[in-house]
Amino acid sequence: MTSVVERITTGRPVFSVEFFPPRDNDDERVLWKAIRELEALDPAFVSITYGAGGSTRDRTIRTTGRVVQETTLVTMAHLTAVDHSVAELRNVIGWYAAVGVRNILAVRGDPKGDPNGEWVRHPEGLTYAEELVRLCRELGDFCVGVSAFPYGHPRSADLDTDTKYLVRKLRAGADFAIAQLFLDPDDFLRLRDRLAAVGCDTPLIPGLMPLTTPRTLAKSVELSGAPLPASVAARLEHLADDPVAFRKAGVDLVTEMGERLLAEGVPALHFYTFNRSKATREVVGRLGLVPART
Repeated sequence: MTSVVERITTGRPVFSVEFFPPRDNDDERVLWKAIRELEALDPAFVSITYGAGGSTRDRTIRTTGRVVQETTLVTMAHLTAVDHSVAELRNVIGWYAAVGVRNILAVRGDPKGDPNGEWVRHPEGLTYAEELVRLCRELGDFCVGVSAFPYGHPRSADLDTDTKYLVRKLRAGADFAIAQLFLDPDDFLRLRDRLAAVGCDTPLIPGLMPLTTPRTLAKSVELSGAPLPASVAARLEHLADDPVAFRKAGVDLVTEMGERLLAEGVPALHFYTFNRSKATREVVGRLGLVPART
């Protein structure tokens, strides 16, 4: 099985992981240590991010190719429309196909320099993620994913409008969606309910980040685009000066989130790793997502 959809619809819950391209040789060593440690646990797939504003395109391409060629992992490459002409996007998609990538996460991406800044289309590029989905479909037999936002995309007027645009992305040819970060499982489940209410049953995967430090908590809040839930603040904020206690409480909390989501029937949990493996290995082990040894 080489497609994300095949890997996440086996009838048993699975997990996947996300990495970002290394900035230098030291980062490269850290990344590959994490890749090898997680490879042994047989994640459903691994994804390689593109970087803010498409800024790490070349490193993403090199890293993705190496993972495909040197590991047993099913690899998903990210692709954004930021600052790229259609011709450039075609070249990147063609390169992915040439090295054996069959899974692409198609996202419009954030503006360069300021993720919350005004979106500016490349003069010869694309405007919407649904156009990028169609382009991938036109150029090869890819399994294509898109992003989803439990709290709505920052530029959506309201949740109903956001749902409408998400459904358009999915019906443009996407096979699955990965939800951006959240810290309350109910917020993800409400997103799933909104899709179901309009007759859309495309697989939706929740994204989780192990909360090992106050920094990862702050990053999770930033990426979610929503305020820190009071219940999470009560469990973690008073431990900010106690690294050991904070890490334990944070891993416990994310494990509990995973338990709730699995109980609600999600097909997979997607972990944002920060290119480290230890906390993710702990959580997936506690959730029983690690294959049994024979």
